[in-house]
Amino acid sequence: MLSKNQQKLVRALAQKKYRKQHGLYLVQGEKNVLELLQANVEVQQIFATPQFISAHQTDLKQCPVTECDEQALSKVSTLVSNNAAIAIVPVPEEKQIDKSGLVLALDGVSDPGNLGTIIRLADWYGLKQVVVSEDCADHLNPKVISATMGSFVRVNVIRTDLPQFLSAYNGPIYGAYLDGQSVHQTAFSTQGVLVMGSESHGIREQAGQYINQPITIPAYGQAESLNVAMATGIILDNFRRAI
Repeated sequence: MLSKNQQKLVRALAQKKYRKQHGLYLVQGEKNVLELLQANVEVQQIFATPQFISAHQTDLKQCPVTECDEQALSKVSTLVSNNAAIAIVPVPEEKQIDKSGLVLALDGVSDPGNLGTIIRLADWYGLKQVVVSEDCADHLNPKVISATMGSFVRVNVIRTDLPQFLSAYNGPIYGAYLDGQSVHQTAFSTQGVLVMGSESHGIREQAGQYINQPITIPAYGQAESLNVAMATGIILDNFRRAI
């Protein structure tokens, strides 16, 4: 069973300051914990139900596992329901930005659900990294991890001073705007940066001044705008079809 200290730690890791303090983060739910195990990511501790342990004995061989009932897991989980497993994982070392292909960069995307969905989209379209501005949502937030549906193990999230990165980048920098060139007519390059802004502010001027290829998704109806994750998916699809 979960000890009082373990319960305290799991609850604390729901908050950014304690993730930073301990150098640990949470992975919750059957799908995400299995993705973690199958990716051979280092795990400090797993708390799991007898059913989960029995079903995944091979994957769990190298991990310290504590058996818990569903009620104990649900008490400390940030999920509405968690009847399978929680993993405590060391925060990975941050990678360098790989500029060899398309670089997806997010400016001020603060909603955890949107960030998690964009990480999942990046994985779907074969991107190995997402670059985020320093004020984007914390990519180790439990809501972000859950929204990735396992893609967090395959996509590196790199936090950087985005305007500084863009100012030094030599190549096409695409930016999503309402009045840019249609993505249906854009001759995308195999190497470049795609900047997506938040729904509330769009791409801010500090980053926007470096965009040399403004693009847009043409609208055929009356909706004012698109969700940033949805817009990212549409643009990535057009990018993949064009190259």
